[in-house]
Amino acid sequence: MKRERLSSRLGFILLSAGCAIGCGNVWKFPWMAGENGGGGFVLIYILCLIFLGLPVMVMEFSLGRASQASPVRMYQKLEKPGQKWHIHGYLALFGNICLMSFYTVVAGWMIYYFFRFVTGQTADLGFVSMITNPGVNMLFMGIVVVIGFLVLSFNLQGGLERITKYMMVALLFLMIVLAINSFTLDGAKEGLKFYLLPDFGKISANTVVGAMNQAFFSLSLGIGSMAIFGSYIDKKRSLMGESINVIILDTFVAITAGLIIFPACFTYNMEVGAGPGLLFDTMATVFTHMAGGRLWGSIFFLFMIFAAMSTVFAVFENILACVREMTGWSRPKGCVVCGIVIFALATTTALGYSKFPFQPFAEGTAWLDLWDFIVSYNLLPLGSLVFVFFCCNKRYGWGWKNMLAEANAGTGPKVKNWMKPIFCIVVPIAVIVIYIMGLISFPWK
Repeated sequence: MKRERLSSRLGFILLSAGCAIGCGNVWKFPWMAGENGGGGFVLIYILCLIFLGLPVMVMEFSLGRASQASPVRMYQKLEKPGQKWHIHGYLALFGNICLMSFYTVVAGWMIYYFFRFVTGQTADLGFVSMITNPGVNMLFMGIVVVIGFLVLSFNLQGGLERITKYMMVALLFLMIVLAINSFTLDGAKEGLKFYLLPDFGKISANTVVGAMNQAFFSLSLGIGSMAIFGSYIDKKRSLMGESINVIILDTFVAITAGLIIFPACFTYNMEVGAGPGLLFDTMATVFTHMAGGRLWGSIFFLFMIFAAMSTVFAVFENILACVREMTGWSRPKGCVVCGIVIFALATTTALGYSKFPFQPFAEGTAWLDLWDFIVSYNLLPLGSLVFVFFCCNKRYGWGWKNMLAEANAGTGPKVKNWMKPIFCIVVPIAVIVIYIMGLISFPWK
């Protein structure tokens, strides 16, 4: 099967950033920051992006570009005979499927809120009433799955790349407009102070664990989501430079989401630690009381749809590429089969607050929390560790020199040899320590 290509460097950057930019930035990041004290969480998150996220992204891109294959075949092309690294390729595919088992439902929530604001039906709009309505959850999750795989049924350049380019440009424009509007609100000063000035007294072990997990979740690292796009590009540009570009775009969107939300929270006396409902209940209340609120609310949730769908498209593409390499199926056939499987699994989350209750951890948890625990707390950090060990160990893996040669091929910033201790020692030790801290502090019951 001939390897498909992206038509431009811009397409690669926007597509990779689109995979990274999503609900993790604009839904999860603000409520994580709100629950963990604001500025201190933001500071640790940025440090995790630079010292942990950037090295792992460079390695993941390198594996994809060197192998010219999806995660399920990537290791088989690079590992030595008899080695078992390729088992992680199947775990990476499993991780992408688990991610979409709740992410498609959250993306559906965005579309539902956008629909309610556009039609002016906001009087009884509420997060709890939405998630406990099985019809709403199933319908809008189904819309996400159908749109996602419909776009991917076309070829790579004509479908995914073209749609993502337009969507990402619109997303960045809408964010800037919304942020400027938030700066004019009465509570902007207090909101920005909470969000941007670290209060070191509020930093705890949970803050550090949350920041690292959020960094990997936000960048979609550890489950091969970036490797697949590395496999679609040529060797004209170095991968350190491309990784920096993706992380800058990703961080810009996450930080700007907070700039939009927290001034609004302090203006209308909304609870910043409201958790997953922060984006929905808080922002809906804000727009209901704001002059021109129906218009601003519609714009805000349109931007949310763009953010969510950019990740849906990218992760669906990863799942589809893996399945096609294993089966040899055409794009349309792969889309139909993958769409049915994702829809069936996402039904657990869609009905998890109504017809299909399940409480895996502490009181109030549901299927969404289980899928998120599997992905965010386990497969992302542990998968990142596998990438690090494979790229840093010459005897048992691919080796530092091979990774360095691949990452540095082309023009742009290079990975330097002095960075090896950061990539091969600092990153794995930090990830292991924070991972263990996360399991110890996790609210099991």
